[in-house]
Amino acid sequence: MDLIRHLECFVAVAEESHFGRAASRLGMAQPPLSQRIQRLERELGVRLFDRNSRHVSLTGAGTLLLQDARDLLVRAEALRGAARRISQGKSGLLRAALPSDIAGETVAAALADLNDRHPGVQLQLHELATSDQLAGLAAHELDAGLIHHPCDVAGLELGPVLRRELGVLLPRHVAAAALAEVPLAVLRGHVLALFPRADAPALYDDVLTTCARNGYTPPGVRHGRGSGFVRGLILSADAVAFASRDTARADGGGSDPAVVWRPLAGAPLAVRSSVAWPRGRGDTAVQAFAEAVSEALRSTAQAGPDIADRPLHLRPVAEYLL
Repeated sequence: MDLIRHLECFVAVAEESHFGRAASRLGMAQPPLSQRIQRLERELGVRLFDRNSRHVSLTGAGTLLLQDARDLLVRAEALRGAARRISQGKSGLLRAALPSDIAGETVAAALADLNDRHPGVQLQLHELATSDQLAGLAAHELDAGLIHHPCDVAGLELGPVLRRELGVLLPRHVAAAALAEVPLAVLRGHVLALFPRADAPALYDDVLTTCARNGYTPPGVRHGRGSGFVRGLILSADAVAFASRDTARADGGGSDPAVVWRPLAGAPLAVRSSVAWPRGRGDTAVQAFAEAVSEALRSTAQAGPDIADRPLHLRPVAEYLL
């Protein structure tokens, strides 16, 4: 059944309250229109109209479904329009996402580069955690996104995996703040401020596993995303947090009188990221987004190629011992 065409018939009859006028509006004969309405009613399992020889009116079910039908027709027309623009090489809608831990400078550079590479693209950009991006990609509600590894990459294609080393944000008055590089073991006794585990379960576990293996088992973990909230946790509880140099600089880590950023000795922690998209759906707009985001990470966040032999897919279960 051509659902869109049947819904067009439903909406026309509902708005005209007359099969003859609706048939004329649709450019078709009345008997086929009546047959389409009957088939739609059978398909939906409800009666849409009360009919007699002189009058047609919506049933209660028809009234409830009418706005949904109109909304679907609007979306279908938008889809047709986007497809026409794409086929003509003019533009297309790109639904993409970036995580919240990307510095504003990186976001701006990526968007400017994308506009240069694909000026016709209509970008619908979201700020989403890795777990939400994976769900959106699987449901085809997103066309591309910058995800953090390790995570479940089944059914996805990936751009280059780039690495940003993490340092530590800590109160300026604590002893570790005087060090040029901070070993993880020196952070013993400090509560850790970390993103919620639901955002990227495998990465969350990977961070805590690495900390434990390097002598730092935090006495507690507090969760936060926004830089202001995390800063409050650091100041209120002498907590520490991990951040890349670029995000720390953007959040005032270099000029904050109360919080400082220091690199970690031996660079044990890093965020590994890549642009991902559903397999087989990497059109020119997606490729342009992947290239723009990757270049922005290299130029503004000092991200480099991930050459470590680390898995991209790690089951989201705790592997550390507290």
